[in-house]
Amino acid sequence: MLNTRYLLLLLLIMGTSCYNPPRDCKAFKEGTFRFTAIIDGKEQTTTFERYNNQEIDYFEGKADTSSVRWINDCEYIVKKLRPRDAAEEKSIHMKILTTTDSSYTFEYGLVGSSNKSKGTAIKVN
Repeated sequence: MLNTRYLLLLLLIMGTSCYNPPRDCKAFKEGTFRFTAIIDGKEQTTTFERYNNQEIDYFEGKADTSSVRWINDCEYIVKKLRPRDAAEEKSIHMKILTTTDSSYTFEYGLVGSSNKSKGTAIKVN
């Protein structure tokens, strides 16, 4: 009887540890989004529009255009079309981790880097 309890508990733990939250990444391939992050201790909001293979970011009154290359439905590479310096020439790998009806949580970092950050984008329309 005691072994049966341990076996059931073990099966329950194994079953829940493999759980992957559902992702509907296709719903976020295009549209207008808002992303808020802490930059130099201040909360900053970026709005961006993503259509086809292009993304336009609006930050502090300036627009910046990037190309978007989808690796699969949940991962893509962003590269600025008109970088202003060497740092902006580097591509960024984006990976959608989870989705809701109106937002997605993602992980991002420079291509090839193990240093990743996380954020949440809210779909505006």
